Amino acid sequence: MSQRGTLRAEVPSEAPAGVPGASSLDVPASSAERSTRASRLWRVGRLVAWTWVRGLAAFLGGFSALNLLGELFTPGFDASGWWIEPHSLLPLGRGALLLMLFVSSVVFSWLALDPRLGKRRRVVTLVWLLLLMTCALTSSVSYFQALGEHRLLAPRPIPVSLLAFAGLLFTYLRVYAADFEALRPAAHEQNEAPSSAAHQPQGALTRSLAHRLSGSLGVAAVALALALLVPVSQMVLYGKTVHRDTADAVVVFGARVYSNGKPSLALADRVRTASRLVTSGRAKWLVVSGGPGDRGTHETLAMRRLAISLGVPPERILVDRHGFTTHDTVHNSLPLLRQVGAERVLAVSHFYHLPRVKLAYQRAGVTVQTVPAVESRRLRRLPWFMVREVAALWVYYLAPLT
Repeated sequence: MSQRGTLRAEVPSEAPAGVPGASSLDVPASSAERSTRASRLWRVGRLVAWTWVRGLAAFLGGFSALNLLGELFTPGFDASGWWIEPHSLLPLGRGALLLMLFVSSVVFSWLALDPRLGKRRRVVTLVWLLLLMTCALTSSVSYFQALGEHRLLAPRPIPVSLLAFAGLLFTYLRVYAADFEALRPAAHEQNEAPSSAAHQPQGALTRSLAHRLSGSLGVAAVALALALLVPVSQMVLYGKTVHRDTADAVVVFGARVYSNGKPSLALADRVRTASRLVTSGRAKWLVVSGGPGDRGTHETLAMRRLAISLGVPPERILVDRHGFTTHDTVHNSLPLLRQVGAERVLAVSHFYHLPRVKLAYQRAGVTVQTVPAVESRRLRRLPWFMVREVAALWVYYLAPLT
C-alpha cells in the first residue's frame, strides 16, 4: 500500500511536458516571456519617440542658430516664419528677436545633444516650449480667422504653424514625462547573453536596432527629413493659399516663351491670373518681369501682349526686361513700384515658387502677399520643379551667409 501510494505521488512530477497535468508548470515562464517582450516593445516605441523629438530639436536648434547668425549681420534675414510667427504673440523689436533666436538655439540644440534633463533644465525647456506653442497656436487662430473672413482661400486649410504646434506639443509631452533615462536596458537584460543565434534576433538585435534608432544616426536622419519637408510644406500649404486682399500693384514672374513668341503654359497661367487681379479691381498696376526666351524672343513682350488681350490697359503695365532670376525680378520691381507709389503688393507665380518669392521680398524689406497661378492643367514636370525648388529655397536662404 505504501509503495503504491508513493508511486502515485511521484507520477505528476515525472510526467512529460505534453501531459495535461504538467502544463501548469509552463505558465510562469510563458508569462515572464510575454512581460519581457512587452517591455522591449515599450522601450522601442519610446526610443523611436525620443529619436523624433531629438531630430526635431536638432533641426530647430540649427535653424534658430542660422537665423541668429544671419540676423546679426543682415537685418531681415530671420526666416522663423517658415514654422512659427513670433510676432503673432508680442510685437518684437530686433533685440527681443535676437534673444528669442538665441534661447531657441540653445534650448533645442542642448535637448538634441543630451536629452537627460536635470530638474532646472527640464523646467526651462518646458516653459520655453509653452511660449513657442502659444505663438504657434496664436498664428493658427489668426489664419482660421482670415479664412472665416474670406481674406484667405486655401484648398488645404492647414497652417504650417499648426503642424509646428503639434510637433512642439509632442516634444513637450516627452520632456514632461522625462522617461529617456527609463529606456536604458534593465540589469538582467544587460547581463544576459544569447545562448545561440536563434535567440539573437528577438533579444540582442532588437535592442541594438532600437539603440541605433535613438543614436546620432537616427537623429540626423530625422533632422535631414525635416530639412526637406519644411520647404515642401511651405509650397503645398502656404504656396497654394490665395491672399484676397486688395493691393496697389501685382508683380508677375516670367517663365518660358517659345521661339514663335507664344508663351508657355506656365507663363500664360501666371499672366492670366495676374491680369484677372487687375481687371477685377483688386490692383491698379501690373508689373511684368522676365528675360530672353527661346531664340531671343523676350518673355516680357509675350507677357505684355497677353495681358493687353485680357483687358489690362497698356498704360497700367510696367515692364522689367532684366528679370533673369527671382532675385533680379524682386530688386528690379522695387523702383517701378516706388515710381507709381505702390505700397501694397501682390506677387503671382506658381505655388511651388511663392515661398522663395516671399523670402526674396522679405530680404529686400518689402512685405508682399502671394497669389498662386491658376493652372490650366498640372505641369508634367511638377515633381522635378518641386525638388529643384527645395534646393533653391535653401540656397536663397543661406546666400547672405556665404
